[in-house]
This record gives sequence, structure tokens and C-alpha cells, in this order.
Amino acid sequence: METERLLAAGSVNGEPADYGSWSGSESGGSRGRRSRPLSYSVAEESCCFEGSAGDEELYVQQAVVFIEDAIQYRSINHRVDTQSLLLYKCYYSKICQWGLGLTIAAVLLLAFVERPSSLSMSSDPRHRLPPWEPPCGLTEGIEMVCLLIFTLDLAIKSYLIGWDEFRKSKWLIGYTVVITISVIDWMLSVSMVCDERLRVRRLFRPFFLLQNSSLMKKTLKCIKRTLPEIASVILLLALHLLLFTMIGMLLFVKTEDPSKNGEWEAHFRGMPNSLTSLLILLTTANNPDVMIQAYSLNRGYAIFFITFSVIGTYCLMNLLTAIIYNQFRGYLLMSVQTSIIRRRLGIRAAFQVLSCGLQQPTADQPASIQVATVLKVMSKVNLKSYYKQAIIKEAQRHETLDCDQFRGIFDELDKDIIKEHPPLPQYNSPVLQKLQTAFSHYALTIIGNAVALANVVCICAILVLNSEKSTSERDNFYIELINLVFILYYLFEMSAKLFAFGWRGYFSFKNNIFDGILTVLLLALQITMFIFKSPLSRWDPDRQDVGSLWEMVRMINMLIVFRFLRIIPDIKLMALVASTLVDLVKNLRAFAGILVVVFYIFAVFGIWLFEGAIKPPPHPSSGNSSMENVTSNYSALCGTYEQLEYWPNNFDDFAAAIILLYDVMIVNNWQAFIDAYSRYTTEWSKIYFVSWWLTSSVMWVNLFVALILENFIYRWDRSGSCSVTDVERIQYETSVQLMFKEKIQEPTEEELVCQLNQHPHLHLDW
Repeated sequence: METERLLAAGSVNGEPADYGSWSGSESGGSRGRRSRPLSYSVAEESCCFEGSAGDEELYVQQAVVFIEDAIQYRSINHRVDTQSLLLYKCYYSKICQWGLGLTIAAVLLLAFVERPSSLSMSSDPRHRLPPWEPPCGLTEGIEMVCLLIFTLDLAIKSYLIGWDEFRKSKWLIGYTVVITISVIDWMLSVSMVCDERLRVRRLFRPFFLLQNSSLMKKTLKCIKRTLPEIASVILLLALHLLLFTMIGMLLFVKTEDPSKNGEWEAHFRGMPNSLTSLLILLTTANNPDVMIQAYSLNRGYAIFFITFSVIGTYCLMNLLTAIIYNQFRGYLLMSVQTSIIRRRLGIRAAFQVLSCGLQQPTADQPASIQVATVLKVMSKVNLKSYYKQAIIKEAQRHETLDCDQFRGIFDELDKDIIKEHPPLPQYNSPVLQKLQTAFSHYALTIIGNAVALANVVCICAILVLNSEKSTSERDNFYIELINLVFILYYLFEMSAKLFAFGWRGYFSFKNNIFDGILTVLLLALQITMFIFKSPLSRWDPDRQDVGSLWEMVRMINMLIVFRFLRIIPDIKLMALVASTLVDLVKNLRAFAGILVVVFYIFAVFGIWLFEGAIKPPPHPSSGNSSMENVTSNYSALCGTYEQLEYWPNNFDDFAAAIILLYDVMIVNNWQAFIDAYSRYTTEWSKIYFVSWWLTSSVMWVNLFVALILENFIYRWDRSGSCSVTDVERIQYETSVQLMFKEKIQEPTEEELVCQLNQHPHLHLDW
């Protein structure tokens, strides 16, 4: 990875500031506010200020916003006059951000309701009833409301950053263009009474999701930076594919003996057919079908296919994964570096406005801040309570804070927060004290795990014995009795822990919350079963609906199986894997968002290109005897779309298109879709499916693997110094920002001063 200056002029890490990221992560700059200038001399470590006491509240509010920007890793280059700060804080309030997020979700979900509507029980054209079509103006009205909200969002961003910075932001310019195109296309739809064939604006809707997430934009930058390396490997793959295609066409040619032409007929009949067969073999989806006809004639032909797979699948494809992972590590490190710089810059800016605006130091008195001022500022900062308390506690150790000390108190933001459990309740009776000691011992948890294991084994044994019996033939007496015994033990265990730890201490453990909820549900279901079986109940034992006794027994057993998951935190390696999965959920938003975008775009294109392309054979239920004869005589080759009855997988509506794209991304039997759509439409349709495979299965899946590797390797390195109980004690698991903190290069004071000097509206005179 190339090394660049930490803070270049007007950039962060050598890249232009991202002014389009306004969803809790980044912001932009603006024109100057109407305030008196500050001047600061780095060499003399002093600053002079010309202002009045009436500006004190303004400087406090500026410091509050700068600190909140630092906490959220946002840029500080925005307006900081009184009115703009109020608008800025309102924009970042939970209500506004949630409202903007719901608006983005609403405009994306419109694709499921618009024509062609996905509001039908089945996507199979043989059984699908006509879906409900919304009246003209319903979805258009919702969409116009969303577009008005996006326009307001754009106006606020443009005001806060100013026209000069707006012109530098490609994302905001793109935001303007997309809104304009969407409004024009919306007007055309309304003028055509919603009867238009194509809605161009559907293709641009994912942009609203992209522009609102800085993480997704950073991921796109990572992909863009990785493309040259990926292109080199894909070029090697293309040459490898082309070379073996020509060799295969030379090996498997048409002969005079029809019995020896099976391989040529099925897989090597022409260049497009040969390329497609080997491309699918690259994903192993058609192995060994692609070689079985040639292999049955001569076992030596297997060498060709094995050589192709070893070079392409096991060497080049894995090399592609390694390249993407290497670039991804650089992306993470650069992202963390940028975030740390933004945090340090925000804190430095807060110190600057407080020290120069309130304290007014001179050349003989270095810049510093009174602790009372810091406490006043922190009381207004929107921050989690445990972080705020830690920062305040650290600040109270000083009387005044210089620049380094002020920055040091905010190092608490980079620390893991350890959850302290409440103290055990105090009992006066010696008997109760002994019981408390016994019930709070770790042995009770081990016994509970053993009981849960025995419970699962009993359920497995009964399921095996009853696997061949129908519901009416099964005797539920034993399984009900076993469940009752285990539920009573779980109830005893929950009561014992509540007694030993108290209700506060009990619910401070996540495992106890999980066990307690399941125990209460099990007990409620068991009581419900007894009510159904009581003589006063009117329950019909022969009835097989959702509320039947057997359904309740199955529900109980499923909950018991879930309860067995309690053993995860007690096994170190399993706890490590589970915590990695939890951390993936936290850090997967950008990758999930990118996947949603590509799914959305390809689904829209798929509907445009292939809607209604595949027609199923006539159904015999139509009552037409001629139709019945056609259906009875209908046959399809083994392994084709028709023979596998893949009819529900189509592009007839948005939901069906999403499922089809997912099936192709998995690449199992994806050759059936390629073959079907190339037969029903044109050979050029293969480009669409190959493009989707490259985008989803090659690019995104490899990025996802890189994220898993990075998280797991980091946690594996940490696990050497952590015990099992540490996993339970840590409430705030390490995020991406902390994964590379040992490798982060801290910005120097001169670099921070240089960046503050470029602030578009503070007008600091250094």
C-alpha cells in the first residue's frame, strides 16, 4: 500500500474530502461564518482573540459540535454560526436520521409494489394468480413525497457546506442529477397514466442509499482501487479459458460415428457453447457432467478437465481472493487512519475555539482550558453515558488542560468498555448465605449445560424412533414427560440464579437473559398443553391445526434446542467464532449495502430484458383436450430449466428477480438459467449472467471472505490474552476503528494546525 501524507491541503490522506457522507459519518465545508477572527501562532504557543463576552455561548456550542463530529468520525468543515449549528444538530438528531433512513427504505421497496407487482403468493407462472396492481398515483404519490424529502436533504447539505465546497463534491452533484432525472421521469409516468414500459428512475434509486453512507462509499473506493489488480487476474482467467476452449474444440470434434459425438454435441459445439461450458466448469457447477461423456469413452480425457480446474479454479480464483484480501486490508487501514485523523482534528478544533475564544491566552500564558469549561461543554455533548463519565472523571484530575491533556481525556473513546456486574445481594441468615454461595458457583452453569445436552439427546432419540410415524400414530406421552422434567429443572435453575445474583445481577448476564426468556416460554407452552388436555377443555384431539397439541410439543422442543446454544460462551474457540459473527453484523452494513445496490440494479435490468421471456407449457387443468395432449407429449432434456421445473425462477417481477439472482450467485446449477434464457431470448443474454457472476460471486463474495478473515485473525490474535469470562464481560466489542490501532500513525500538531488553517469558515489566522 502506498504511503501518503496524513494531511494534504484540502484533503484527508491525500484524497479529497467527502462532503456527500452525511449519515452519521462525514460532512462537508462551507463559506465563512460572520464571527470575529482568531489568530494563533504555533511557534509561540499563544493566540489572541478579538471578541466580546456575548460570544461565549457560541464558542461553547462550536466546541460541542466539534466534539460530536470527532466522536462520529465526521468532518468538521461545516458552518458554525449559531443558526447553522442549530440546523446541523437538528439534521443529525435521531428523528431526522431515522426519517431519512426510512425514506430511503420506502423508495427502494416501491419496486416490490410497482408494475410488475410482486404481491402474489407464488412466482410460478403455472400457478400464479393475477397480482394486485396499485392504482395509478398511489406509488407515484409516495415516491414524490420521498423525492421532496431528498430535495430538502440536498438543500440542507448544500447550505451547510456552501457553494464552493458543493462544486467540489461529486457525490452531491450526482445527488442533484439523480433527483432531477427522477422528477422528470416521474412527470412522464404521470403524463402517461402510469402505462410506461420503462421507469428509468428505478435504476437510480440505489444511489440514495449509496450517497447516504460513507462506509459504502469507502468500500466503493476500495473496489475501485482493487480493480487494476483484479483486472489482471481476470485477464489471466480469460486467456486460460480461451486457451482451453480451443484445445477442447480440437479434442472433441464431430466424427463419423454418432455414438462418439456426445461430448461435442453437448458441450463443444461451437465457440460460444465451448466457452460457456468451461466457464461453468470454472465454478464447478457442472462437474463432472461436462466430462462424463468423453470420460466414458476414454479415461485419458479426464486429464484435460482436471488440468483446467486445477489451474483455473484452485490457482487463479484463489489468487484473486488473495489479491482482494490484500487490498481490503489496505482499505481497512486507510479507513481507520482517516477516521483517527478526523477525530483528532475535531478535538483539536474544539480546544482551539475554547482556548482562544474563552480563555484568551497571551504570549506569556500558553493556551489552556479551565476544567469547569470542559465540564460545561461535556454536559451538552450527545454521548453514551459510560464514555461521558469516563471523560469527565479523567478531566477532573486536572485544574487546567493544555492541548495534549485535552486530547488525552478523549482517549477514553478508544478503550473497550468493561461491563461490571452488580454486587451480590446480602443475606443475614447463614443458611441463605451458603445457598447463595452454592447457586452462584460456576458449577451450576456446567450442570445446566450438561442437562441441556441430555435434553437434546433425548429429543434426538425420540425423533429417530418416531421418524417413520405420522402425527396421529405418535405417542407423545414420553416426550411430554421428558420435557416437563427438564422444564422444571430449568425453572429451578432460573430461580436459584435469581436468588443468588438478585434480579439486577441476573439480567446483567446475557446468557441468563437468553435462558430466562426460553424458560418462561417453555413453561407457558407446557401450561397451555395441560389446559388443552384437561377434562374441562373442548379441545378436539383429532384436530390437526396450528393450535394442536403436537404443534405445541414441537414448539417446546425447538425452544429447547435453541437453549442448548448457551454452551457457546463457555468454550473459548466457539465463543471466539460466535463473537466474530456478532462483530460481522456490526461491520457488515457497508458490504450489505453494496450487495443491495448491485442486486437492485441487476434486478431492474433483468426485468427490462427478460420479463415474460420464458413461457411454461400449457397446464392440463385448462380443460382443453388438445392442450392436454401437448402437455402429455411434452418432454425436456435432463438437467434443463424445464426438466428441473425452475419456473418460479424468472424475471416477471422484482421479488422473483431477486431470488433468481441469488440462485445464480450461489452458482449451483446456474448453467440451467444461462441455457434457458439463451434459448428463449438470444445468446447475448449470457453476458448478463456472466456479468452478475463476476460482480456478486467473484467480487462481493471475496470481499465478504476478506472481512471474515480480517475479523477472525484479529480476534484470534487477541484471544491469546483473553479468557472465556472476558468474552462475557466485554460489552462493547472491538469495532473496525480499533482493529488497527497499533498500526495507526498519529497526526502531528503541525499537520492538525495546517488542516485547521484550511477550514473554510473559522478564518483562523496562524
